[in-house]
Amino acid sequence: MTEKETFVFSPEDGVPPQVGPFAHATRFGSLVFITGQMPTDPATGRLVEGGVVAQAEQVCRNLEAVLRQFGLTLDDALMVRVYLTSFDDFGVFNKAYETWFGGPLPSRTCVGVTGLAVGAEIEIDLIAGIPERNES
Repeated sequence: MTEKETFVFSPEDGVPPQVGPFAHATRFGSLVFITGQMPTDPATGRLVEGGVVAQAEQVCRNLEAVLRQFGLTLDDALMVRVYLTSFDDFGVFNKAYETWFGGPLPSRTCVGVTGLAVGAEIEIDLIAGIPERNES
């Protein structure tokens, strides 16, 4: 039977500190579930200013930092969930998203919400797959 493993990282790993009682990631078999990342700077723990595009870029850097702990990148994402506090930002966010996620694109859900932790305009979580390595 596959065991569930949870992981908590630190700013020394390039990952912002948690804003609540949760793990940064959970691995189950070849799947890695990454907790929703906030647009906070790992060095300061502060919210990045500058609107949804600047915040989306920081969120993606934070996701990459967590994925790196498993030898993965955003290209290994299977499912992405995006939470926006203003759906008016949907179009501009999509343009920024395309710079981070190349093809083939993962499945994605985008949800409009009334608020996010730390006053963020965006949060993204994802599920990544650990590719099988051909050892031949």
